[in-house]
Amino acid sequence: MSTEVNFSGKVAFVTGASSGLGSRFAKVLADAGAQVVLAARRTERLKELRAEIEASGGAAHVVQLDVTDYASIKSALAHAETEAGHIDILVNNSGVSSTQRLVDVTPEDYAHVMDTNLRGAFFVAQEAAKRMIQRAKAEPHRQHRIINIASVAGLRVLSQIGVYCISKAGVVQMTKAMALEWGRYGINVNAICPGAVDTEVLRTAMGKDWKAALDRL
Repeated sequence: MSTEVNFSGKVAFVTGASSGLGSRFAKVLADAGAQVVLAARRTERLKELRAEIEASGGAAHVVQLDVTDYASIKSALAHAETEAGHIDILVNNSGVSSTQRLVDVTPEDYAHVMDTNLRGAFFVAQEAAKRMIQRAKAEPHRQHRIINIASVAGLRVLSQIGVYCISKAGVVQMTKAMALEWGRYGINVNAICPGAVDTEVLRTAMGKDWKAALDRL
C-alpha cells in the first residue's frame, strides 16, 4: 500500500546533502513537491544534485554550510530563507565517523566526531527553530518539522566506533529535549535511527568491505 505525500509549497533544508542519505532525502522531498535547500561544504556536488533534481522537475537551491562553524550555520540559514523562503522542514543529517578503540581516540578524533554529529546538529536545529518559533508566533497554526538523523549505534553500542555511538546517543536525547521544548510552537521534532547503509561516510570509516568490518566489531 503506497502513501502519497505532497509537500508542495514547503521549503526543506537538508544538511549533508552532498552524498549518501542526505542526497537521497533531498531527492525524495523534491519528488514530493518541496522546494529543497541543499546544504554541505562541497558545493560542487550540491550543484550536480541540484541539476539532477531540476531535470526531474523539482526545485532546489545550493548553500555552503560547515556545521562545525557557528557563523557558517547562521549564514547558511539566512541565505536559505533569502533564496527559498521560510523553512518548514529541517533534515539534520550531517555526520562523520571514525574507527578505533576508545583507548586510541585522540582529542582531535573526539572533536572531529562530536563537533559535527552533536554540536553541529544542535546548533543547526537551534538556528532553524529560532526562525520557526518566530514564524509560529505570527502564524499560530503553521506546522514545522525537524528530523534529526541519529543511528542504531545511538541505541546499541558497537566496538571500534564508540565515539560515534556516543555522539548519536546524544542526538537521540537531544531530539527528546527539543520535542519537549518546541512542541508548543507547532514544531514536530523526531529522530530517525538508520542501520548500516553503504554510504561514503561508512566506507571512509570502515573501508569498502564494510559488511565484513561490521561483523568483526
